[in-house]
Amino acid sequence: MCALTETAVARAVSLEQMLAAREQRAARQAAALACFSKPLVSMTVVMPGPVKDGWLPRRVLSEALKQLEAISDKRGWHVLSREVLWRETGPEALYVIDAEARIVKSVTVALEDCHPIGRLWDLDVIAPGSGPLSRRELSFSPRSCLLCGQPAHACGRSRLHPLEELLSTIARIVHDYDLRSVN
Repeated sequence: MCALTETAVARAVSLEQMLAAREQRAARQAAALACFSKPLVSMTVVMPGPVKDGWLPRRVLSEALKQLEAISDKRGWHVLSREVLWRETGPEALYVIDAEARIVKSVTVALEDCHPIGRLWDLDVIAPGSGPLSRRELSFSPRSCLLCGQPAHACGRSRLHPLEELLSTIARIVHDYDLRSVN
């Protein structure tokens, strides 16, 4: 688990670094699927802009890890493997869970949609033999934009909202959650 007291130097990363990180993540996913033949939960953080690491994304992923562990315990899911990486290209984790993939996807969508900072998590479920499960194929609505409520993919692709406004909203969501958690 991440020591949040460690200093995470916030550096901008290049597109090439992000693409390499994505390829490495896909290779780890393929290796885990080949090894375990069980569903995977690939966890990343919604963090627009060129800076992907720092206290904020680490705090967000730490909470996602805690919530996935709690729901796995509550449901009696056996976590066969867990890998957490605190990378310059953003924190990420890969869990192999011994449970039915569609149920895992339904639960991760509920976490993303219902937890106060769940909107900042990207919890992908990958089923052995069939690949990533989408919200659409399970009849869930698409994720909404942090700022305007429209489908997030449309706002993100068009870069409709200023980066500073998005980052400020993300920081406020986490700050508000942390304040509620303390009280």
